[in-house]
Amino acid sequence: MSDGRAPDVAAPTVGAQAVRRALAVLRIVAASQEQGARLLDVAYATGLNRATVHRLLQVLVEEGAVEQDPATRRYLIGGEVSLMGLARVARFPIRGMAAPHLQALSETEGETSFLTIRNGDDSVCLARHPGSYVIKVLSIEVGARRPLGVGVSGLILLGHLPEDEREAILQRNARRLQSLHLDVDELRQRARLVQRRGHAFAPAGLVRGTRALAVPVQHPDGRMLAGLAVTAIKDRLPDERVPQLVQVMQRHARQIAERWAERSPHSRRYVLGPDA
Repeated sequence: MSDGRAPDVAAPTVGAQAVRRALAVLRIVAASQEQGARLLDVAYATGLNRATVHRLLQVLVEEGAVEQDPATRRYLIGGEVSLMGLARVARFPIRGMAAPHLQALSETEGETSFLTIRNGDDSVCLARHPGSYVIKVLSIEVGARRPLGVGVSGLILLGHLPEDEREAILQRNARRLQSLHLDVDELRQRARLVQRRGHAFAPAGLVRGTRALAVPVQHPDGRMLAGLAVTAIKDRLPDERVPQLVQVMQRHARQIAERWAERSPHSRRYVLGPDA
Protein backbone atom coordinates (compact mmCIF):
# COMPACT_ATOMS: atom_id res chain seq x y z
CA MET A 1 0.00 0.00 0.00
CA SER A 2 1.14 3.54 -0.65
CA ASP A 3 0.29 7.20 -0.36
CA GLY A 4 -0.69 7.40 -4.00
CA ARG A 5 2.65 8.63 -5.26
CA ALA A 6 4.68 6.84 -7.89
CA PRO A 7 6.88 3.95 -6.70
CA ASP A 8 10.40 4.96 -5.67
CA VAL A 9 12.30 3.10 -8.37
CA ALA A 10 15.12 4.31 -10.60
CA ALA A 11 13.91 2.74 -13.84
CA PRO A 12 11.42 0.15 -15.12
CA THR A 13 12.52 -3.46 -14.73
CA VAL A 14 14.39 -4.62 -17.80
CA GLY A 15 12.84 -7.43 -19.81
CA ALA A 16 9.31 -6.93 -18.48
CA GLN A 17 7.75 -5.30 -21.54
CA ALA A 18 5.48 -8.24 -22.38
CA VAL A 19 4.18 -8.41 -18.82
CA ARG A 20 3.50 -4.67 -18.74
CA ARG A 21 1.68 -4.85 -22.05
CA ALA A 22 -0.45 -7.78 -20.89
CA LEU A 23 -1.40 -5.92 -17.71
CA ALA A 24 -2.24 -2.80 -19.71
CA VAL A 25 -4.56 -4.90 -21.87
CA LEU A 26 -6.15 -6.49 -18.81
CA ARG A 27 -6.86 -3.08 -17.27
CA ILE A 28 -8.67 -1.89 -20.38
CA VAL A 29 -10.69 -5.10 -20.59
CA ALA A 30 -11.55 -4.80 -16.89
CA ALA A 31 -12.73 -1.22 -17.39
CA SER A 32 -15.30 -2.42 -19.94
CA GLN A 33 -16.99 -4.60 -17.28
CA GLU A 34 -19.96 -6.60 -18.63
CA GLN A 35 -20.14 -4.62 -21.86
CA GLY A 36 -16.81 -6.00 -23.00
CA ALA A 37 -14.12 -4.35 -25.09
CA ARG A 38 -13.49 -4.63 -28.81
CA LEU A 39 -10.02 -5.40 -30.12
CA LEU A 40 -9.99 -1.93 -31.67
CA ASP A 41 -10.87 -0.32 -28.32
CA VAL A 42 -8.05 -2.10 -26.52
CA ALA A 43 -5.52 -1.23 -29.21
CA TYR A 44 -6.50 2.44 -29.18
CA ALA A 45 -6.52 2.77 -25.38
CA THR A 46 -3.15 1.05 -24.91
CA GLY A 47 -1.44 2.60 -27.93
CA LEU A 48 -0.32 -0.86 -29.09
CA ASN A 49 -0.80 -2.08 -32.64
CA ARG A 50 -3.72 -4.41 -33.34
CA ALA A 51 -1.52 -7.42 -34.09
CA THR A 52 0.23 -7.14 -30.72
CA VAL A 53 -3.05 -6.68 -28.86
CA HIS A 54 -4.64 -9.62 -30.68
CA ARG A 55 -1.69 -11.86 -29.78
CA LEU A 56 -1.81 -10.81 -26.11
CA LEU A 57 -5.58 -11.30 -25.94
CA GLN A 58 -5.29 -14.78 -27.44
CA VAL A 59 -2.75 -15.80 -24.81
CA LEU A 60 -4.89 -14.30 -22.03
CA VAL A 61 -7.92 -16.18 -23.33
CA GLU A 62 -5.94 -19.43 -23.40
CA GLU A 63 -4.91 -18.83 -19.77
CA GLY A 64 -8.45 -18.02 -18.63
CA ALA A 65 -7.61 -14.44 -17.71
CA VAL A 66 -9.83 -13.08 -20.50
CA GLU A 67 -12.99 -14.43 -22.13
CA GLN A 68 -14.40 -13.62 -25.56
CA ASP A 69 -18.13 -13.39 -26.11
CA PRO A 70 -18.80 -15.58 -29.19
CA ALA A 71 -21.77 -13.43 -30.22
CA THR A 72 -20.27 -9.93 -29.94
CA ARG A 73 -16.58 -10.88 -30.23
CA ARG A 74 -15.92 -8.52 -27.32
CA TYR A 75 -13.43 -9.37 -24.59
CA LEU A 76 -14.25 -9.58 -20.88
CA ILE A 77 -12.28 -10.37 -17.72
CA GLY A 78 -12.08 -14.12 -17.25
CA GLY A 79 -12.73 -16.38 -14.31
CA GLU A 80 -9.06 -16.92 -13.58
CA VAL A 81 -8.56 -13.27 -12.65
CA SER A 82 -11.72 -13.23 -10.53
CA LEU A 83 -10.59 -16.33 -8.64
CA MET A 84 -7.14 -14.85 -8.02
CA GLY A 85 -8.78 -11.83 -6.43
CA LEU A 86 -10.46 -14.08 -3.87
CA ALA A 87 -7.03 -14.94 -2.47
CA ARG A 88 -6.90 -11.50 -0.81
CA VAL A 89 -10.38 -10.94 0.60
CA ALA A 90 -8.96 -8.57 3.23
CA ARG A 91 -6.88 -6.61 0.72
CA PHE A 92 -8.89 -3.39 1.19
CA PRO A 93 -9.57 -2.83 4.90
CA ILE A 94 -10.91 0.66 4.25
CA ARG A 95 -13.96 -0.95 2.67
CA GLY A 96 -14.98 -2.47 6.00
CA MET A 97 -14.20 0.74 7.86
CA ALA A 98 -16.31 2.79 5.47
CA ALA A 99 -19.26 0.37 5.28
CA PRO A 100 -21.21 1.70 8.32
CA HIS A 101 -20.70 5.25 7.13
CA LEU A 102 -21.96 4.51 3.63
CA GLN A 103 -24.99 2.83 5.17
CA ALA A 104 -25.69 5.70 7.55
CA LEU A 105 -25.22 8.30 4.81
CA SER A 106 -27.54 6.47 2.39
CA GLU A 107 -30.22 5.81 4.99
CA THR A 108 -30.31 9.30 6.50
CA GLU A 109 -29.92 11.28 3.28
CA GLY A 110 -31.74 8.84 1.01
CA GLU A 111 -29.16 8.72 -1.79
CA THR A 112 -26.89 5.94 -3.04
CA SER A 113 -23.35 6.30 -1.73
CA PHE A 114 -20.05 5.09 -3.19
CA LEU A 115 -16.48 4.60 -1.99
CA THR A 116 -13.83 4.90 -4.70
CA ILE A 117 -10.07 4.42 -4.47
CA ARG A 118 -7.13 5.14 -6.71
CA ASN A 119 -5.28 2.33 -8.46
CA GLY A 120 -2.41 3.66 -10.53
CA ASP A 121 -3.88 5.97 -13.19
CA ASP A 122 -7.43 4.71 -12.57
CA SER A 123 -10.22 5.03 -10.06
CA VAL A 124 -11.99 1.88 -8.91
CA CYS A 125 -15.37 1.71 -7.16
CA LEU A 126 -14.74 -0.29 -4.00
CA ALA A 127 -18.15 -0.18 -2.32
CA ARG A 128 -21.72 0.97 -2.90
CA HIS A 129 -24.79 1.30 -0.66
CA PRO A 130 -28.26 1.91 -2.17
CA GLY A 131 -30.19 4.94 -0.93
CA SER A 132 -33.32 4.67 1.19
CA TYR A 133 -35.33 6.80 -1.24
CA VAL A 134 -37.67 4.77 -3.45
CA ILE A 135 -35.81 5.76 -6.65
CA LYS A 136 -32.26 4.44 -6.38
CA VAL A 137 -29.50 5.67 -8.68
CA LEU A 138 -27.05 2.81 -9.20
CA SER A 139 -24.85 4.64 -11.68
CA ILE A 140 -21.77 2.39 -11.46
CA GLU A 141 -21.06 -1.13 -10.23
CA VAL A 142 -18.59 -2.18 -7.58
CA GLY A 143 -15.34 -2.88 -9.38
CA ALA A 144 -15.97 -0.28 -12.10
CA ARG A 145 -12.61 1.04 -13.30
CA ARG A 146 -12.20 4.37 -15.08
CA PRO A 147 -9.35 6.76 -15.85
CA LEU A 148 -8.69 9.19 -13.00
CA GLY A 149 -10.77 12.32 -13.51
CA VAL A 150 -13.81 10.55 -14.96
CA GLY A 151 -16.86 11.02 -12.73
CA VAL A 152 -17.00 13.00 -9.49
CA SER A 153 -15.04 10.43 -7.48
CA GLY A 154 -12.29 10.21 -10.07
CA LEU A 155 -12.20 14.00 -10.21
CA ILE A 156 -11.81 14.25 -6.43
CA LEU A 157 -8.95 11.76 -6.47
CA LEU A 158 -7.23 13.52 -9.37
CA GLY A 159 -7.81 17.03 -8.05
CA HIS A 160 -6.14 16.36 -4.72
CA LEU A 161 -2.89 15.12 -6.24
CA PRO A 162 0.20 17.33 -6.58
CA GLU A 163 0.16 19.35 -9.79
CA ASP A 164 3.06 17.52 -11.45
CA GLU A 165 1.65 14.09 -10.67
CA ARG A 166 -1.79 15.12 -11.86
CA GLU A 167 -0.37 16.36 -15.14
CA ALA A 168 1.61 13.15 -15.71
CA ILE A 169 -1.54 11.06 -15.18
CA LEU A 170 -3.55 13.20 -17.59
CA GLN A 171 -0.89 12.75 -20.25
CA ARG A 172 -0.71 8.98 -19.75
CA ASN A 173 -4.52 8.73 -19.88
CA ALA A 174 -4.92 11.10 -22.84
CA ARG A 175 -5.86 8.42 -25.37
CA ARG A 176 -8.36 6.76 -23.04
CA LEU A 177 -9.92 10.11 -22.14
CA GLN A 178 -10.21 10.99 -25.80
CA SER A 179 -12.00 7.70 -26.47
CA LEU A 180 -14.53 8.78 -23.81
CA HIS A 181 -14.93 12.14 -25.59
CA LEU A 182 -13.30 14.03 -22.72
CA ASP A 183 -10.98 16.97 -23.31
CA VAL A 184 -7.75 16.88 -21.27
CA ASP A 185 -7.55 20.66 -20.95
CA GLU A 186 -11.10 20.87 -19.66
CA LEU A 187 -10.47 18.04 -17.22
CA ARG A 188 -7.34 19.81 -16.01
CA GLN A 189 -9.39 22.92 -15.24
CA ARG A 190 -12.06 20.90 -13.45
CA ALA A 191 -9.43 19.23 -11.27
CA ARG A 192 -8.02 22.60 -10.22
CA LEU A 193 -11.51 23.86 -9.38
CA VAL A 194 -12.20 20.74 -7.30
CA GLN A 195 -8.93 21.28 -5.44
CA ARG A 196 -9.99 24.84 -4.52
CA ARG A 197 -13.57 23.96 -3.58
CA GLY A 198 -12.82 20.74 -1.73
CA HIS A 199 -15.68 18.85 -3.41
CA ALA A 200 -16.81 17.79 -6.88
CA PHE A 201 -20.33 18.37 -8.16
CA ALA A 202 -21.80 17.09 -11.43
CA PRO A 203 -25.09 18.79 -12.33
CA ALA A 204 -25.54 16.06 -14.95
CA GLY A 205 -24.58 12.61 -13.71
CA LEU A 206 -23.68 9.45 -15.62
CA VAL A 207 -27.34 8.43 -15.69
CA ARG A 208 -29.67 10.84 -17.43
CA GLY A 209 -31.70 12.99 -15.03
CA THR A 210 -29.29 12.52 -12.11
CA ARG A 211 -26.68 14.52 -10.25
CA ALA A 212 -23.58 13.47 -8.32
CA LEU A 213 -21.45 14.87 -5.52
CA ALA A 214 -18.12 13.74 -4.04
CA VAL A 215 -15.75 14.71 -1.23
CA PRO A 216 -12.24 13.46 -0.40
CA VAL A 217 -11.47 10.98 2.36
CA GLN A 218 -8.13 12.29 3.58
CA HIS A 219 -5.77 10.99 6.22
CA PRO A 220 -5.27 13.50 9.08
CA ASP A 221 -1.85 14.28 7.57
CA GLY A 222 -3.54 15.30 4.30
CA ARG A 223 -2.87 12.27 2.11
CA MET A 224 -5.71 10.88 0.02
CA LEU A 225 -7.39 7.63 1.00
CA ALA A 226 -10.50 7.56 -1.14
CA GLY A 227 -13.39 9.48 -2.60
CA LEU A 228 -16.85 9.43 -1.01
CA ALA A 229 -19.71 10.14 -3.43
CA VAL A 230 -23.49 10.18 -3.65
CA THR A 231 -25.80 10.10 -6.66
CA ALA A 232 -29.43 11.23 -6.75
CA ILE A 233 -32.17 12.07 -9.17
CA LYS A 234 -31.95 15.72 -10.20
CA ASP A 235 -35.01 16.87 -8.22
CA ARG A 236 -33.52 15.54 -4.97
CA LEU A 237 -30.21 17.34 -5.36
CA PRO A 238 -30.99 20.98 -6.22
CA ASP A 239 -28.20 23.54 -5.99
CA GLU A 240 -29.38 24.78 -2.60
CA ARG A 241 -29.01 21.31 -1.05
CA VAL A 242 -25.40 20.85 -2.15
CA PRO A 243 -23.69 22.78 0.73
CA GLN A 244 -25.68 20.92 3.39
CA LEU A 245 -25.01 17.52 1.85
CA VAL A 246 -21.31 18.36 1.43
CA GLN A 247 -21.08 19.00 5.18
CA VAL A 248 -22.73 15.67 6.01
CA MET A 249 -20.47 13.81 3.59
CA GLN A 250 -17.37 15.57 4.90
CA ARG A 251 -18.25 14.47 8.43
CA HIS A 252 -18.51 10.84 7.35
CA ALA A 253 -15.32 11.15 5.28
CA ARG A 254 -13.47 12.55 8.28
CA GLN A 255 -14.72 9.73 10.52
CA ILE A 256 -13.62 7.09 7.99
CA ALA A 257 -10.16 8.67 7.82
CA GLU A 258 -9.92 8.83 11.61
CA ARG A 259 -10.77 5.14 11.87
CA TRP A 260 -8.03 4.38 9.36
CA ALA A 261 -5.50 6.50 11.24
CA GLU A 262 -6.37 4.79 14.53
CA ARG A 263 -5.93 1.38 12.95
CA SER A 264 -2.45 2.15 11.60
CA PRO A 265 -1.21 5.22 13.49
CA HIS A 266 2.44 4.76 12.54
CA SER A 267 1.99 3.30 9.08
CA ARG A 268 2.77 5.12 5.86
CA ARG A 269 1.04 2.37 3.94
CA TYR A 270 -2.33 3.04 2.47
CA VAL A 271 -5.19 1.30 0.79
CA LEU A 272 -3.53 -0.04 -2.33
CA GLY A 273 -0.40 -1.75 -3.49
CA PRO A 274 2.83 -0.19 -4.77
CA ASP A 275 1.29 0.63 -8.14
CA ALA A 276 -1.16 3.06 -6.53
